[in-house]
This record gives sequence, C-alpha cells and structure tokens, in this order.
Amino acid sequence: MPLWTKPIVEEEQSVIPTYCEGEFRRIFARILISGLMVASPATVWANFQVCNQTLDVVNVSIGAWDTDAWETSGWWTVGPNQCANVIESTLTSRYIYVYARDVFNASMLAGDISMCVDPGEFRIRGREDCLIRGHIAARFEEVDTRRSERWTFFIRAPAQ
Repeated sequence: MPLWTKPIVEEEQSVIPTYCEGEFRRIFARILISGLMVASPATVWANFQVCNQTLDVVNVSIGAWDTDAWETSGWWTVGPNQCANVIESTLTSRYIYVYARDVFNASMLAGDISMCVDPGEFRIRGREDCLIRGHIAARFEEVDTRRSERWTFFIRAPAQ
C-alpha cells in the first residue's frame, strides 16, 4: 500500500474540554465586557457634553472659571445629531459657558457673557480686553449645571 493512501489513524482525545460555539461566544463576551469596564471606567461618561441637534455642523468653544481666572478653549467640531465631550474631568464649576457657531461663522446661541476666542485652536486665560490682546470677543451662553458632576448641553435649531 503506498504511503499516500495510508488510512488516517484517529488522534488521541484532547483533555481540554470542548465548548459549543454559542457557549464560547457568551464566555468571550463576558470576559470582554468585564475587561472594558475595568480598563476604562473614566471614558464611559463625559462630564460636560455638547450635543448638536441641528442639521448644520457646529464649532463649539467653552469657558469656565479656573481657580484664579476665566479660561476659554476651543474648538470642537460637532456634526449634525452628534455629541462632543468637551470636559472629561469632573465638573468643578457650577457655570459653564458655551459659544457655538456654524461653518459660516454665524453664532448659534444667544449668549450675554463676553469672552475671548481665536480662529484656530486656542486656550485663553482672562476674558477682558479681547481685541487689545489679539483675540476676538464672542457672546457665550451661561449653562447652570446645578453643581452636577455631569451635564449635557443641547444646541437646537432656532424656531422659525
């Protein structure tokens, strides 16, 4: 009998228990979910989130009191019906200030608090004398977070 036609001998049975495919998937899913919960508890929740409920792309800037001075920062680009996590640490200020503009630089909010912004990415300390310091003055809307640790702010289309 040629070697290539030799009958195959059954292999020894494995001592490793075999699982059906469905049971294996359930066990794998539990391990994966447990690992994600342990590995990244801080990334699950945004502490200040801005959600765009308009049909336009919106650029967002925020302002808040930071221990000894006002500070503004931006920009976050938020697509239609999307959200952006703009503050990921626990909220320490009761009031957060939000400025939003569309892609044509038209303001999306009716704010009354003047703070400074820049055309590109920025972090600015102080809200006085924006033009003298080379920045642009913008009207921010005050958001009362009621001393909550987390808050979501919704930008809505103006009523027509």
